[in-house]
Formats: sequence, structure tokens, C-alpha cells
Amino acid sequence: MAKKKKINLLNRFLTVVEKVGNALPHPATLFFLFAVLVLFLSWFVSLFDLAVQHPGTKEMIRPVNLLSVPGLHMILENMVVNFTGFAPLGTVLVAMLGIGIAESSGLIGSALRLMVYSAPKKMLTFVIVFAGILSNTASEVGYVLLVPLGAIIFLAMGRHPIAGMAAAFAGVSGGYSANLLLGTIDPLLAGLSQEAAHIIDPDYLVNPAANYYFMFVSTFFIAIAGTWVTEKIVVPRLGPYQGEEKPEEIRLLAADEKRGLLFALLASILFSIFLVAGVVPEGGFLRDPETGSILHSPFMSGIVAFIFLGAAISGVAYGIGAKTYKNDSDVMKGMGKAMETLGIYIVLVFFAAQFVAYFKWTNLGLIIAIEGAHLLRASGLGEIPLMLAFIILSAIINMVMGSASAKWAIMAPVFIPMFMLLGYSPELIQATYRVGDSVTNIISPMMSYFALIVAFMERYDKKAGIGTVISTMLPYSFFFWLTWSILLILWIIIGIPIGPDSPLHLN
Repeated sequence: MAKKKKINLLNRFLTVVEKVGNALPHPATLFFLFAVLVLFLSWFVSLFDLAVQHPGTKEMIRPVNLLSVPGLHMILENMVVNFTGFAPLGTVLVAMLGIGIAESSGLIGSALRLMVYSAPKKMLTFVIVFAGILSNTASEVGYVLLVPLGAIIFLAMGRHPIAGMAAAFAGVSGGYSANLLLGTIDPLLAGLSQEAAHIIDPDYLVNPAANYYFMFVSTFFIAIAGTWVTEKIVVPRLGPYQGEEKPEEIRLLAADEKRGLLFALLASILFSIFLVAGVVPEGGFLRDPETGSILHSPFMSGIVAFIFLGAAISGVAYGIGAKTYKNDSDVMKGMGKAMETLGIYIVLVFFAAQFVAYFKWTNLGLIIAIEGAHLLRASGLGEIPLMLAFIILSAIINMVMGSASAKWAIMAPVFIPMFMLLGYSPELIQATYRVGDSVTNIISPMMSYFALIVAFMERYDKKAGIGTVISTMLPYSFFFWLTWSILLILWIIIGIPIGPDSPLHLN
């Protein structure tokens, strides 16, 4: 009776979350409304004699009213520049062009299948979770390829298919901020963080690899945690599969696909040799020509270009070897298809760019940051409690707003300046946000692919719904949060940089 009551309470909670989330406007509309709200707030706050002292320049900062003639001129004159100069836009478009080639050629799909099929049975669950984490480099391919593939493989081995699906989904979505490679989300979030950091320091640079060290190490911890949850909690809870679906014959790689992977491997090795030759020697051509530094060099500032070139070169090589590319038109179509998927993102960026610019012009972000920093300093909370609180806040917000970039575009202009004034680097705050954003992805009905996961599960369990997905994935969410929080605490205590040229603290 008590168990049934708990299930009813959970279902009620999930229903409320779903209704609240569905009641929210489209993210692009949300940014438009936020931009309008900032305009009216700038007018309202300017009515009061409000001023704060900048802790660095000692200058008195006052709110700027954008609902004025000078404000109107500023809005009209800079609307296009706000959009085209928005840092994440160009980086995401360029990176996705390369990813589009690798995906349309079939390289990413074949590589994932090879990784999963060639794994020993005892390592299969780990490999599925691990492959899910790596698939984040190519955006949504993990959701549409690896999640159903996990179910097919588990069923073929006589195990519950939903357990295999859960393991893949945990890696793809719950492990969204862990990876061995940089993906499209890295330059996107770094661009937003840099825009926010400019509220305090106009010259501050956040490179796309800002969280790479932490991401790299996290990959193994999250893969191990996902494997443990699958084997010790999910599989025993689901028990033997009693459904009607029959095991499918697992299609191995064809000869053309194997040849394509060989071509891609050779191309990747040659490209890696090119990078090593430019970085490793003391006078390497990809180092800073004046100082010889790697951290401040064309190599680091050109990370997005290398993502594009690496994905494009290996994708074209695979397409030639596998005969999926017949001519140059096929390559261009692959790039075009990748751009098609970004249509709504470009719309969202237009309004997000206006919102971020207005927020910066009004000085509201700087005022909130300075006052918020005073409150946090007065609260007496130490560094670790502050970071844990921010993880929890990000995780809660993620339950009602799915897009990682949309949330960060709203949160970064407030929290990055606030924490910068307390001495914490934008790179650390970005990494902390990414942890909170990832751990509740798998239980958030607002996550873009949540409905797709429900549909996948319905194939194996006709009664499956949102509650099925939530109850299956909740243990992953909790243990990912626990694992990542402990890792972040240890990282802060030891004092390791969060990424290349990315310290934990500011001077």
C-alpha cells in the first residue's frame, strides 16, 4: 500500500513537471520575451537612484534605460551586429559542417557499431555507456542510432532490451558533459561564457577546450557509474524480458563499411601527424610564433577549425572507401543536411543574441553580479558548498527547460560575473553548470529527445510511458550526480586546471 502511494506521488510530481514544461513558450519566444522584459526593467530600475561600485575599476555603475531615444538608436543600429557577432553562432556552424560530412558518409554510425559489436560480453554494458558518451561529439546521432541499438544488442543476448536502452541513453544524455573529444557543445557554451565574462572583463577569453581535462577524466567515472547502475539496479529490477519482441539478427559491418573505416583511420592518422608536427616541436608551426606557447597559440584558438577539418577529412575518406560518396555533390549535400538541422537554432540565436546584448547594455547583469557577490560572501558559504549548490540549481532548472545552450544563455550573464567577483573562473563555473545540466537530462520530460525515448521503450513494453522512463533512469541521475559532485570536489581540493589555460580561480 505504501509502495503504491509513493508511485502515485511520483506520477503526480511528473505530471506537474510535464504540464509546467509544456506551458513554457518555445525557447526562441522565451528569449524574445526576456529581451522585452529587460527593456522594461531597464526603464523601471533607472527611476531609482541606484548605483554600485565596480570592485575592479572603482567606477560607479548605474542602470541604463534602453526605453529612451539613445536606447532605441542603440537597439536599431546594433540588431544585425548583435546577431552576426554572437560568439557561439559561427563556431557551431563551422563545427557542424564537418560533423555533417562525417555523419552523412556513415562514418559515425559504422564506428559506433564496430565499437559495440567488437566488445567482449563482460564489457558490453560498459562499452555501450562509453560509446554513448563519445557519441555526444556528433550531436544527436547517439539518440537515433545508439539508444535503439543498445536494446537490440541486449535482446539478442537474452537480456532485457530496456536495460540496454537505458545504458545507452544514460551515456548519450546523462553523460552529455563528459567526452574524450571536443564536440559542437563545447565552443557553443564557451562562447556564451566568454560573452558573460565580458561584463566584468572585456578582454577575457574562454577557449572551446576550457573544460577538456575535467571532461576527459569524467568520461571514465561516468561510464563506470553507468555500468554499475545498469548491472546492479536496472537489470535486477526489470528481471527477465517477457515481451513479444523477438531478437533481431545483429548486422555486422559489410566489406564496404570496413574499407571505409580503414580509409578514415588512415586519414585520421595523417591529420594527427600534421597536428603533432605543428605542436610538439619547440618551434612548431601551430605554436605562438613569438613565445612558442601552446596555450596561447593558433592551435588553441583554432580548435573549432580542427574539429571541422578532422571530421571532414575522415568523413570524406570513409565515404570514398565505403562508396557512400560518389562525387563532391554528395559531400555538399551532407553539409547542407547538417545546416538544415540548425534552422531553428539560428532563429533561437537571433533572439538570444539580442537578449544578451540588452542585458549587458543596461548594466543590470553587472549590478546583480556585484550585489549577488556581496550576498554570497556575507553568507559565509565556502567554495565547495557554493559549487554543489550551483550544480543542484542547474539540475533543477534543467527539469523545466531542456536546451543546454538556452539555459546557459540565460544563466551565464548572471552567474559568471557573480562568481568572477568572488574569484572563481568562468571555466570552473561553466564546468559546474554542465554537471548539473547533464545529470537530470535523462529524467527531464523537457529534454528534446525524451518523447523519442518513450516511443523506443513502447516497442518493448506496450504500457511504457513517461513514468517508465523516469523510474528506469532515476538511479542513473542520482549516481551520476553523486559521482560528478565527488569528482568536482576532489578536483577543486587538488587544484588541477579544469582545461588548457583554464585555472579554477582568478587573480
